[in-house]
Amino acid sequence: MAELNQIDLQALTRGDKRTWDAFVLGAAPLINAVVRRTLTSYRVGEDDVMDAAQDVFVRLCAQDFRLLKTYDPARAGLPTWLSVVARSCAIDHLRRRRQATEPIDDVPEAFLGVEDRHVEKLKIPEGLLTARQVLILRYLYDEERDVMEVARLLSVDAQTIRSTHHKALLRLRAHFREEDPGDGG
Repeated sequence: MAELNQIDLQALTRGDKRTWDAFVLGAAPLINAVVRRTLTSYRVGEDDVMDAAQDVFVRLCAQDFRLLKTYDPARAGLPTWLSVVARSCAIDHLRRRRQATEPIDDVPEAFLGVEDRHVEKLKIPEGLLTARQVLILRYLYDEERDVMEVARLLSVDAQTIRSTHHKALLRLRAHFREEDPGDGG
């Protein structure tokens, strides 16, 4: 996200190709994640997710970057603003899709459940994990990024992310097992 905050917005809205390419490279993981999260409960395929994410970029540069020029850094950070735009574009994409309706009796019960969005974040004791482990857990869980995306962000191999994630979980399990011996295992 830091690279997004360093984008020269004036050069971007003037249509500078190098700035646009840097913007797309920095914004794509965030936009893809927001669109995917928004569309997940609507049983859409990966093609729809990618189309909706592409719609975000089209909307940002349409009409001589009109939408992008409305961004006000005093009101929100660029990643936050892009998340709102991406969610809105994903919902608009769904509306345009106009999927045929089906009788509720034909819909599998698993798709009718409501997800509990109240998630209490785990407080990791200071010094238990390395800074890298904490960062990887934050990317994977708080930001809901996939392993490949985190590997690209950190410029490491995906297996390094999986291994670091696994080691962090082992440390957390061991720590909380010791902390609460009365839970029966």
